[in-house]
Amino acid sequence: MENPPANSSSPVIEMNEVAFGTLQDVERVVMENVNWKVAPGEYWVVGGMHGSGKRDLISLTAGLMPPLRGTYRLFGSEMPLYGDEQLAQRLRLGMVFDNGNLLHQLNVHENLALPLRYHRDLGWQEIEERVKTMLELAELTPFEKTMPGALDHHWQKRAGLARALMLEPEVLLVDHALSGLDFRQSNWFLKFFDQLSAGHEFCQKRPMTLIATAEDLRPWRNPHCHFAFVKEKQLFTVGHRPQLTCHPEPLVKELLAEPFTT
Repeated sequence: MENPPANSSSPVIEMNEVAFGTLQDVERVVMENVNWKVAPGEYWVVGGMHGSGKRDLISLTAGLMPPLRGTYRLFGSEMPLYGDEQLAQRLRLGMVFDNGNLLHQLNVHENLALPLRYHRDLGWQEIEERVKTMLELAELTPFEKTMPGALDHHWQKRAGLARALMLEPEVLLVDHALSGLDFRQSNWFLKFFDQLSAGHEFCQKRPMTLIATAEDLRPWRNPHCHFAFVKEKQLFTVGHRPQLTCHPEPLVKELLAEPFTT
């Protein structure tokens, strides 16, 4: 399938009146009437309480399940893209799971190499060089021979992020991006996301479209971030940080850990 031009202003993600369920029960509606457009290079943070449907939104966006109603287009193509002939289109999107979802029978190095071995026609040396570069970027080199089960949570998340980046996706989805991280680790991830959003050298300096979910919106200070929140099965877009901080919705104040009155 032919890709749209790199400078296209068309949305990379476009949802119209979408309703969807969960991976555990695709028929049980967890969100509906979702109307959402994400332009190339945009950086989104979707907030919401635990169990509000953020993870299901990420799963739907990744094409892990189809919408129950409405239409969802990724790069202009109706999702989900399950056919083999649509594989190249589907690989333009990467996903980072909350706990990294590494393959536990492979060490960190092997986990990072796996997407290249499956989806790129590269020689052994080129794969090794790409993996080495990513290990260094994610500061994972000391752990390259470590099995995932022996890694601390934050290293598992870094390895999951590193693996998702190996194919240089144009869109990156990050589920619960900062969950379980202390201040130092959260800072590392936020700075790395900022670099990806601005155009990281590893991805040919192309600004990456980023969508992250969070239950705490306080750390997200990038002025280019677009914010949205999930409440009562609905997705509400807010705007940038200034609009977020003065938003009257009580849930937004909770996500910012601010006191509010009803």
